[in-house]
Amino acid sequence: MISGNKKRRAVRVGLISLGCAKNLVDAEVMLGSLLKEGAEITNDPTGADVVIVNTCSFIDAAQEESVDAILESDAVREANNRGQALVVSGCLTQRFRDQLPKLLPEVDAFMGIDQVAEVPRIIEQALRHREARVQAPDRVVHRERERPKLNGNRSQEPVVAVTRRPSYVPDYSTPRFRLTPRQFAYVKIAEGCNHPCSFCTIPQMRGGHRSRAQRDIVAEARQLIGDGVKELNLISQDSTYYGLDLRPNRRGSIASPANFAAATQALPKRATTLATLLRALNRQPGDFWIRLLYTHPAHWTDELIETIAECRKVARYVDMPLQHIHDNMLERMRRETSRQHIVDLIRRIRKGIPGIAIRTTFIVGFPGETETCFESLLEFIRETRFERLGVFAYSAEAGTRAAKMANQIPSAVKMKRRQIAMSEQLKVAQEVSQSFVGREIKVLVEKAANISELQNANISSWEHGLLRSESHKAEAPSGRYVIARAEADAPDIDGRVFVHGRLPIGEFARVKVVGHTGYDLIAKPV
Repeated sequence: MISGNKKRRAVRVGLISLGCAKNLVDAEVMLGSLLKEGAEITNDPTGADVVIVNTCSFIDAAQEESVDAILESDAVREANNRGQALVVSGCLTQRFRDQLPKLLPEVDAFMGIDQVAEVPRIIEQALRHREARVQAPDRVVHRERERPKLNGNRSQEPVVAVTRRPSYVPDYSTPRFRLTPRQFAYVKIAEGCNHPCSFCTIPQMRGGHRSRAQRDIVAEARQLIGDGVKELNLISQDSTYYGLDLRPNRRGSIASPANFAAATQALPKRATTLATLLRALNRQPGDFWIRLLYTHPAHWTDELIETIAECRKVARYVDMPLQHIHDNMLERMRRETSRQHIVDLIRRIRKGIPGIAIRTTFIVGFPGETETCFESLLEFIRETRFERLGVFAYSAEAGTRAAKMANQIPSAVKMKRRQIAMSEQLKVAQEVSQSFVGREIKVLVEKAANISELQNANISSWEHGLLRSESHKAEAPSGRYVIARAEADAPDIDGRVFVHGRLPIGEFARVKVVGHTGYDLIAKPV
């Protein structure tokens, strides 16, 4: 049992997890590992012996949110429990492993992505480190200060457990404590990324792509379904690359469409791919959805399209970030796809999978984006009519090629372009929602709706861009409602279905759509 500096009592651990679903799974693994070793999990930050802040470093705003959470946790500690240890984990630690120990002397331990299952050991070290600090208060003086910039130089000696090139990927035997509602779960099928996108730091933080064994994923899915999960959300940095790193005699990069197609055609007959994984999951007994997130347009195959069309448990939903459509921008972003490739792929997907909902994200204000480039993106949004779409204003990330490019776009221009793009998508979204009015659909019931949820339907995600426009104020439904999601709505990032009446929470139901609020549908039970 973890004991730290406490006598004969389990260590109480609080955890704050920020960022994407992949980061959430890391947090679940940490909690599972702690519980296995006898720790106690608490939601009371003042009563915890240790607080872990699991950080995000996707864009500048996510980094600021992470640093704010660390400083706020330290302030709570100073006011209530100075013996409390503070541990920082996640992408911010992985990305700034050399700088953070100097910038944040408040922190007792930093841990990387490879160490998520080793958190009990790190917590013990953090507790000893904190005890020594409290006993020698002259070494660290708490003070109010502004958020540090990640290029400072301040000395301290915390516990640092961060490998430079992550290689860890969880498996079925790894302890895990789920933080999602009972009805859905995230299943991490791979870790890392091999793409050279000029704006992205994920390969630097998460390492190269590494797939889990298919049988291991199926075993986890079988247990989740047995526990009552109705929706398996498959996640990774590039789900369409799944299995290709497991092929025999692999060598060189196959990130481009041509190389990827050649590699898949050369695979042995029984090789593991995303298509074989989806079919294996689809064969599991029970009524549940399989939702495919984080696909890359360079790696779609005809086999994958056919598989989704034939597997009825696979949701008619595709998450495929495109980032831009103008060829100049795609080249500068190093996306390895052309406009024509994307147009042809969307046509093939929609033709091969009737009723599919395609979700994408775009980046506006990327270095060198001219008005002509931006107008071509707006035209593409109007013509393609994506069922789900989010938009980022470009964020220059230190250490990326794009941050060093000439012709950086002013912040005001970037924000204006995002607003314009989302205004165009709102028109599309309203027409898509209107097309559902009068139809019966299957939904997964999430929870009872409270007043604030009915009044505020704004959704945003660091990884999926802004879905709703800040200026859009749709009229909220009134009365007694439950919140549900349709097949075209992923958790946390897409719209919802407000159902007027009572339905069993955590179960599927049939409803009839009677209206919409722009992005969300309004329905009644059938």
